[in-house]
Amino acid sequence: MADIDVAPTFGAELKDGFKPANAWAGHGIAWLEDIQQFYRERSAIEKEYSGKLSALAKKYFDRKNKKTSQLSVGDTPAMTPGSLESASLTTWSTQLNTLESRAAEHDKFGNNLLSQVAEPLKYYATRFDELRKRHAEYADKLEKERDHSYAELRKTKAKYDAVCQEVETRRKKSESHFDKAKAQNAYQQQVLEMNNAKNSYLIAINVTNRLKERYYHEYVPEVMDSLQDLNEFRVMKLNGIWGVATALESAMMRSSHDMMERLGGEIKRNAPHLDSMMYMRHNIGGFSEPADKTFEPSPVWHDEPTMVVDEMATVYLRNLLSKSKSQLGELKRDVDKKRRNVEEVKRLKQRVREGTEKKDEVEVVRSLFALQETLHAVDRDRLTAEVETFTITSAVGDVTLGAKNHNFKSQTFKIPTNCDLCGERIWGLSAKGFDCRDCGYTCHSKCEMKVPADCPGEQSKDERKKLKAQRQSAANTMLKPSASTGSTTNVSEGPELSRSNTMNSLSSRAASHHGQLSPPEETPPEQPRPSVSSATSGGAKRNRIVAPPPAAYVTDGGGLNGSGSSEKKGKMLYGFDASGDGELSVSEGSPVTMVEEDDGSGWVKVRCNGKEGLVPASYADFTAALPPTPSITTTPARPGSTYSTSTTASSVGPAKKKQGPAVAPRRGAKKLRYVEALYEYTATGDGEHSMVEGEKFVLIKEDPGDGWVEVEKAGVTASVPASYVQVV
Repeated sequence: MADIDVAPTFGAELKDGFKPANAWAGHGIAWLEDIQQFYRERSAIEKEYSGKLSALAKKYFDRKNKKTSQLSVGDTPAMTPGSLESASLTTWSTQLNTLESRAAEHDKFGNNLLSQVAEPLKYYATRFDELRKRHAEYADKLEKERDHSYAELRKTKAKYDAVCQEVETRRKKSESHFDKAKAQNAYQQQVLEMNNAKNSYLIAINVTNRLKERYYHEYVPEVMDSLQDLNEFRVMKLNGIWGVATALESAMMRSSHDMMERLGGEIKRNAPHLDSMMYMRHNIGGFSEPADKTFEPSPVWHDEPTMVVDEMATVYLRNLLSKSKSQLGELKRDVDKKRRNVEEVKRLKQRVREGTEKKDEVEVVRSLFALQETLHAVDRDRLTAEVETFTITSAVGDVTLGAKNHNFKSQTFKIPTNCDLCGERIWGLSAKGFDCRDCGYTCHSKCEMKVPADCPGEQSKDERKKLKAQRQSAANTMLKPSASTGSTTNVSEGPELSRSNTMNSLSSRAASHHGQLSPPEETPPEQPRPSVSSATSGGAKRNRIVAPPPAAYVTDGGGLNGSGSSEKKGKMLYGFDASGDGELSVSEGSPVTMVEEDDGSGWVKVRCNGKEGLVPASYADFTAALPPTPSITTTPARPGSTYSTSTTASSVGPAKKKQGPAVAPRRGAKKLRYVEALYEYTATGDGEHSMVEGEKFVLIKEDPGDGWVEVEKAGVTASVPASYVQVV
C-alpha cells in the first residue's frame, strides 16, 4: 500500500506560535465580513446595472449616429458615403443591441447574490469567530498553568538558597561557639535540612521540565492543530459560497449565450482591412511632391550656385570631408545592424500576432517603434555624411589624400592660451577648445574646421615650443594689416597697456607706456572696469562680477611659452624660509634657476647661489624678463588691458613688504590649487578678499554658478569674483 503524504501541521512546525496564529485566523474570519459586503454591493450594482444598461445603450446609439461619417470616411472625404457605415460601426451597433437584451438578466442575478451568497457568509462568520475565541481561552489557561509551575520552581529555589545560607551561618558559629558539641549538632541538623531542600528543588525542576515538555509538545500543538482545522474549515465553506456565486453568474451568462454567440459571429466578420478600404475609396485624390530646394542668393550679396574652391575654402572642405569620411563607415555598419534589429522585431511581431509566440504585442510594437526611431536618426546621419562626401568630392576631388590631420582632443584650458589659427585668446576659467595631442596645436572650437591639415606628427617639448612661437608669429602677422586701419586717436585718452608674453604672469608689472602714465584711478572709456557696487538696493544678494575684456597678452614675436631657452630662469616673488629637509631658504627678488618643474605638488626645485632645494611654486616667477623700455602694443586683434590700480605699480608709492600665499603641502601630500588675480579688486564686505593684480591665492571652492570663488589668504577664507582670477 502506497504511503500517504501527511500535510504539515501548525503544532509540528510552529510550536509556541499560538498568539500570531490566532491573530492570523482572526483576520481570516474578519475578512468574511468584507466578502459579504462585496457581494451586497455587487447585488446593488447589478440592480442598478439592469436599469442603466438600456440608458447606456441609447446614449451611445446617439453618439454613434453623430460620428458615423467621421469614423467611416474621415473629416474631409473626397466622396460622401451617404447612409453607409464602416464595418466596425456595424459591429458596434450589434453590441449595443445585445446590451439592451441582457439588462433584465442582471436584476435577477442581483437578487440571487443576496439570498444565496451574502446571508450565508454572515452566518458562518459569526460561528467561526465563536470557535476561535474558545481556542484563545483554552490557550490562555495552558499558559497560566505553565507560568504557575515556573513560579513554584522559583519559590523552591529561593527556599533552597535560604537553607544553604543558614548552613553557612551555622558553620561559622560552630567554629567560634564555646559549646562546640552543641554548635556542631545544630550545624549537622541544618545540613540535613539543606539536603532535603535540595532534593525538593531537584524534584521541582524535573516536574517543571516535564510539564514544560508536555506544554510545548502536546498541549499547545493540539490547540494549534485545532486552530488550523478551524481555519481550513472556514476556507472550505468560503470556497463553497464562492462556487455558488460563480454558478449564479454562469447561469446569467448562459441565458445570454445565444446573443453573445451572434455577437461573436459579427465581430469575426469585421476584418481589419474593411474600414481602411472604405476610407481609401472615399478619399482618393491627387498628390504633388514638393519641388527640390535650390540656391537662393542673399539680397545684399549676389552670388552663383557653385562651390567656392579657393585655398582657404579647400582647407575647410578637407576637414569637413575627413570628418564625414571617418564617420561614414561606422554609420553604415550601425545602420545595417539597426536595420537587422528592426526586421527581427517585425518578424517577432508577426509571430505574436499569429499566436506562435507569447509576448505583449503592445510592448513589441513600442520596442519596434523605438528601434525605428533610432534607425531613422542614424540613417539621417549616414545620409548627411554620404551627401557631404559626394558633394565635396564632386567639387574638389578627394582632397583628404595625403593630408596630415591633427589629432585634436577637446580641452578645457586652465591657463590663458592663444589660438594658433586666429591668434585670439581662448578666454575664461572654463575656456573650451582643442589641442593636437601630437604637435600641440591649440585652437578655438569655432576654428577647428579652419585649421590646415599640416600636422608634423608627434613632437618633443622643445619642438612644440618652437612650433608654438612660429604659429603665434604667423597668426599675429595675419592680424597686423587690420591694425593700420584702426583709430589711433584714443591715445590721448590714456596710455595703451600691453601684457607679458608669458602664460602665467598677468601682473601689471608687465605694463609699459609712452610718456607720462595717467593716474591709476582713470579708466579708458572704451574698456570700463565693472562696478563692484552694482548690487541691488537690498544688498542681500551679490551680483556676478564681470571681468574687464581680455587684453593683449602676447606681443609680436612672443610665444605662449616665453623664450626658447632650454633652462628656465626667474626670481622669487616672496621670501621663503626653509622648514624641512630638502628645502631652500631664498630671499625676495633673488634670481633662481628651475632644476625640476612642479609635478603637481605645488613645489619646484631651484638653484640659487650654487645651492639647490625646494621652494613653493607660487613663490617663484619663471617668466621671461621684461624689456627695459617696452613699446606700446597697438594690434587691434588684442585690445589694450584696462588700467590696473595695483599697489605694486611704481606710481602708487613705496611697495609694502610682500606676504607669500599659503604654502602647499610637501610632495606626497594633498595637492593644492592656486588662482592668480587678473585685476585689482577692493572688498565690499567682511566675506570678501581685496586683491591686487598678480596676487596669488589658494583655491578653496570653484565657482558654483553665482560668479564667485572661495580662496584662502593668510589663513582666512573669503570670496572674490570668479572672472577676476585664473587658475595657475
